[in-house]
Amino acid sequence: MDQYIQKKLKCKHIQTDNSTIIIYAAISDIEKYLLFLRDDTQCRFELLIDIFGVDYPNKDKRFEIIYNLLSVVFNARIHIKLPLNEGEIVPSVTKIFSTASWFEREVFDMYGIEFSGHPDLRRILTDYGFVGHPLLKDFPLTGYEEVKYDEKKKKVVYNPIDLSQDFRVFDSLSPWEGKKK
Repeated sequence: MDQYIQKKLKCKHIQTDNSTIIIYAAISDIEKYLLFLRDDTQCRFELLIDIFGVDYPNKDKRFEIIYNLLSVVFNARIHIKLPLNEGEIVPSVTKIFSTASWFEREVFDMYGIEFSGHPDLRRILTDYGFVGHPLLKDFPLTGYEEVKYDEKKKKVVYNPIDLSQDFRVFDSLSPWEGKKK
């Protein structure tokens, strides 16, 4: 199937890993690839399982968006990897797969990657007043606020948070083996 897909899509970067096909795509090709994979009778990747982001701060293209598709008919999986520079905007695929709406909102919330044409791109897992994107590798672990609902005040309150921790030393000895001589 991977050779058929490579021939039809004319994509240069394709590999098979443990029976999963992996395609590397450009932003301009993502909609075309997804439509082909969904509608072609030889492929029938009709289920969008997930869309998620990965942050590689030391790479030229910092982000990677990964689309996971499943063909129930052929019992096959495919990953489409989309490398992105910081600030690049990806076209929304909600018109191709309605399930993409939730996944794109999650990627936006956690990584700050925007999707053009999304019908409702807003935070989904963090508070609307939350500053930053928590899955970025350079997201600070201290200095932000804790959000919780206060029963007495009957509203959401923000409190400063301090996550400081004393230096600890861990030994890697197994308690069952004891100290080696």
